[in-house]
Amino acid sequence: MKPIRIQEEDFSVEEEINALRETSQRMGGIVTFLGCARDFSEGRDVFSINFEQYAGMATTAMQSLRDEALKTFDIIDVRIIHRITTVHAGDQIVLIVVGAEHRKPAFEACEWMIDTLKQRVPIWKKEVTPDGDAWVTEHP
Repeated sequence: MKPIRIQEEDFSVEEEINALRETSQRMGGIVTFLGCARDFSEGRDVFSINFEQYAGMATTAMQSLRDEALKTFDIIDVRIIHRITTVHAGDQIVLIVVGAEHRKPAFEACEWMIDTLKQRVPIWKKEVTPDGDAWVTEHP
């Protein structure tokens, strides 16, 4: 499995953590961020969320994000997965898994990566609500 993926299908958090762990036995801390769909946002009910990407550019931006994190933080490895499909409440959307020798840099890198992903990676979401569809801006 590639460490950076954009895909329609769901993913296994456990499989991704295990794949990360196989890259090094120096990891003493593994931090994950799992983003899931909610049924309520911005004061309104949400039926579903549609994710779209700028094909090719989104993967390149995620790879660049991974490379920057590996250079900036004292971490060993990173995996990032983002789904491009229609999701419903409770469905998994995005996963970031960071492995480091110690927990603090893993936490710092993970938080930086999800905030930066929302700002830099050309993936957009449209919420389907009782009042109609609405494109959502990033929320770092």
